[in-house]
Amino acid sequence: MRLACRDIRYRYPGSENELFNGLGFVLEEPGFHAVFGPSGVGKTSLARLLTGGIDDFSGDVAVKGLPIRLYSHNLERLPGWSSVGKHLSRITPPGREAQRETLVEAFGLTGFMDSRFSRLSLGQRNRVNLLRYLIQHFQLLIMDESLANVDEQTREQILLTIKEMFPESCFLYISHNVVEVATFCRKILVLRSPEKSPQAVFVGGQDRRKDARLDERRLQQSMLEIVNAS
Repeated sequence: MRLACRDIRYRYPGSENELFNGLGFVLEEPGFHAVFGPSGVGKTSLARLLTGGIDDFSGDVAVKGLPIRLYSHNLERLPGWSSVGKHLSRITPPGREAQRETLVEAFGLTGFMDSRFSRLSLGQRNRVNLLRYLIQHFQLLIMDESLANVDEQTREQILLTIKEMFPESCFLYISHNVVEVATFCRKILVLRSPEKSPQAVFVGGQDRRKDARLDERRLQQSMLEIVNAS
């Protein structure tokens, strides 16, 4: 696989200032990666650009081996009148039913399959929304604050499950939590202001897996490198 951005330039409609000013990076390995940076630096805009939601930019996006690219964010809502279980069953591609059930259990949603989406908490809604993307066919999934309002222990279980179940897929996890991205992600793409050059740099994370012991010293080093790169 290969995801390469070269000399990307983009400004919001009506804005005089560029959001991306020659942005470029190359990602050539599957796994669980992250996009990190302060608010307003363009994380969501980059996600939409990579998945076709923004097309009025200059520069080049070259993609190889990633024909299906999906974008999940925490403001999406399912039909309020439908039960969670019925909705998930209806949108599950043939042959992925067992995968769906494994994810339902790992996401802590087993007891909510008969509930209407509108009756769930914000964290439960976000879990259901992310799950409906994971049961689809994809090679790249961008998760834009997809686990907001989910408690830390459940979020950790979900992230480790995703990494175990989809080792050949590529993920870009957008989060403001430096500890989280340094712990669970392999590479962290740090987006910076358009005045800085380069506008994006990669920092290595700890890529934590199930049953793997975390090296606290290396984690602290990764966090320091991420903060310094911002």
